[in-house]
Amino acid sequence: MGLRFVGARALSALSTWGLKNVFRRPAANFPGKIALYADPALLAHLRPRLSAGSILVVGTNGKTTCTNLLADAAERAGMEVVCNRTGANLDSGVATALLHTKSANWGVFETDELWLAKILPFLQSNYVLLLNLFRDQLDRVGEIDHIQGSIVSALEKSPDTVLIYNADDPLCQAIADRCPNKTVAFGIGQDLGLDQNTVADAHICQQCSSLLEYDYRQYGQLGSYRCPRCGFSRAHLDYAAEHVVVDETGLSFGVQGTCALDHIAAPFSGVYMVYNLLAVYVAAQALGVSAGILNETIETFDPKNGRLQAYDIAGVPTLLNLAKNPTGFNQNLKLITQGEGKKVVAFFINDKEADGKDVSWLWDIDFQELFQIEGLVAFAGGARKHDMQVRLKYAGVESRLVESASEVLSHAASECPDARVYLIANYTALPAVKADLDRLAQANCSLDQIAQAHPVQPQPAPIPAPAANEEVRPLVIAHMFPDLLNLYGDGGNVTVLAQRLRRRGLPVSVVRVERPGDLDFSQADIVFLGGGPDREQRLASDGLLAMRDDLAAYVEDGGVALAICGGYQIAGSTWLMGDESVAGLSLLDVETKRAEGGSHNRLIGDVVLDTAWARTPVVGYENHAGRTYPAAGLAPFGTVRAQVGNGNNDADRADGAVYRNMLGTYLHGPLLSKNPEVADELLRRAYERRARLDGTGEVRLAEIDDAAELAANGFMRRRLGAL
Repeated sequence: MGLRFVGARALSALSTWGLKNVFRRPAANFPGKIALYADPALLAHLRPRLSAGSILVVGTNGKTTCTNLLADAAERAGMEVVCNRTGANLDSGVATALLHTKSANWGVFETDELWLAKILPFLQSNYVLLLNLFRDQLDRVGEIDHIQGSIVSALEKSPDTVLIYNADDPLCQAIADRCPNKTVAFGIGQDLGLDQNTVADAHICQQCSSLLEYDYRQYGQLGSYRCPRCGFSRAHLDYAAEHVVVDETGLSFGVQGTCALDHIAAPFSGVYMVYNLLAVYVAAQALGVSAGILNETIETFDPKNGRLQAYDIAGVPTLLNLAKNPTGFNQNLKLITQGEGKKVVAFFINDKEADGKDVSWLWDIDFQELFQIEGLVAFAGGARKHDMQVRLKYAGVESRLVESASEVLSHAASECPDARVYLIANYTALPAVKADLDRLAQANCSLDQIAQAHPVQPQPAPIPAPAANEEVRPLVIAHMFPDLLNLYGDGGNVTVLAQRLRRRGLPVSVVRVERPGDLDFSQADIVFLGGGPDREQRLASDGLLAMRDDLAAYVEDGGVALAICGGYQIAGSTWLMGDESVAGLSLLDVETKRAEGGSHNRLIGDVVLDTAWARTPVVGYENHAGRTYPAAGLAPFGTVRAQVGNGNNDADRADGAVYRNMLGTYLHGPLLSKNPEVADELLRRAYERRARLDGTGEVRLAEIDDAAELAANGFMRRRLGAL
């Protein structure tokens, strides 16, 4: 310890006093952060304050809820607990919590996935509780392989730590298989018969990169799985949830484990809460907390932190919840759709550093499920409200822009007083929404007062789509390997193309091409290639190479094709699989090479292009490690405007490549969501080729309302100074 530890404690005490008494701000992170500068081994020096030890809760979704609930249960059982309850989950937040306590039995700490490696080796915790792993903030934390490696490395440096993990998640199972630590597996031991979402995060075996097979799936990649090739599979469950019942009023399940069958019940809904409560049950058992005490804790649990927080504002039942990635959002949509009656929903999306700057993930969410709710009223808020509005539009849901939760409640008060209100916000948007709701609840306003204070424009009447033109043959859009090439919401480009046809009354057929033979390329009008993680791209590439001759003939005949990021690389002569150079399809005369510094040297950020494909500058987002070099004379898709973005490589200041009617680009977003002119140019070229091949008249694209799309485009260009 010595002088460093003494100095760290002094700095912490001084900064805590200043934050609380001078700046009137919470002291959740900064005291620990400044103390760690003074003593980098501070956490190890603070460890003796915990007489029994500590447990670290880690995972993409559910950390804050599980941490608080577990801490509450331990305290109810008579234990002294220190906990970072506000979700300050970096090493500074854990250090601050420990600095503010003199002694305790247990430390129960929420921990960021990548920061576990900076916390566990010092604390040498008794347990790590691993909840799940889903794609989240890909621009900040990278792909899941990187997170898995970091967690394994942390566990290797704390060999006595027991890993309690969700074995229903193959990504967590892979960590358990790789680490040398003792493990305890939990999961749901029955098929709940749930409808599945469009995108899941793990289709590929973590050991041999084959496609996984499932006996049943709960949601996302969670379920009972096995690899038919190498034997990788869900481990035997040490604790299994059985007799699971979930409805809009709550949930219940039994736990078959090392002791007699225990029963858990809760006034919460959602299968994801079954996983959360099962995880807490197993961790509570490890800490010596009985199921009876846990049930009492669950019954009174009300953290008031915006996670599943219920309000009654002037008689309007209102639910606030956090969702920050596709899986979390999809589970929230299940909560919204399962109940009866009128509903008002609002989604608040920010793109601050803690959220991730890239909002492409909105297109991996099944918002189309909301279309089935009769009389639904929807709103879009937050810094990226324009993108949210566009996403809802292409799910068939008309929405209005709002600045606050008060405006949403105003509508509910004036026009839908008998509706249930759902407010879903991502990470940095949540505090403002919660503060607004807290203020309304404390003010005890009437419905009339809320409506008068925040007048809302009437809901625009939806514009009915014209009847399908049966005289026109459906345009065929081939979506290549959609389950493998599904990163960054790129499949949204197919959604945009199809919906722009339907809004014009033009028929369309979307064909999912998942193996050679699924498509007769002579019937295709547009081919789409997205990007994916390395394992998925390699598997898709093998299938695409088997179709290479048909694809090449299609492109040479003027077939329209759009290839994004990984798909763009695969379409070239060579691309990168990790550090390995892999043969591509050679549809585009481009070559992708390794950057100096390897895969960690990525080009990430917003891009604005000038292009011949559109009068309005094109807006998108790039996130790629490879550097792509087009052959001399091959036209780029566009040139970087106002130095916003990189594109193909570090030097060219251009993005993408165009050959005949094939367009390759690094722009996510998806590309077409904020760039309707590019979408229509693809459609126009497809109909032009169709007319040439069929000897029929060319189909004209009628004008449609693109106000929302152009508003989203203009917002980003103004923000980036690229008007």
